[in-house]
Amino acid sequence: EVQLQASGGGLVQPGGSLRISCNTSGFVFGHYTIGWFRQAPGKEREGVACIANYDGTVYYGSYLEDRFTISSDAAKNTVYLQMSNLKPEDTGVYYCAADQISGYCLPARPYDFWGQGTEVTVSS
Repeated sequence: EVQLQASGGGLVQPGGSLRISCNTSGFVFGHYTIGWFRQAPGKEREGVACIANYDGTVYYGSYLEDRFTISSDAAKNTVYLQMSNLKPEDTGVYYCAADQISGYCLPARPYDFWGQGTEVTVSS
């Protein structure tokens, strides 16, 4: 059974940093693409970053301005999202998702497996 567990969210001040994690199980980690998505209140879910574990290719949302970094630890079957210089507009529920996707991986539709989300609030 494919399982994804997102964790590490919380309250952080503007300009601060936070790392969230997506722990996975039930599939061959190196064969899958893992994506991070977020959904703010009243808005649609949007792609934040994704990594293809089979070749290391990464994509980021163009609006991020190089503030976020996605990384993958195959030994722990875990993908991380390091977020820096956080802004109030980064507030939302962050979800991780997995599937066998090749090429551009930021659209949410191709992903069949989703975690439960972790909430990030950026506020002073």
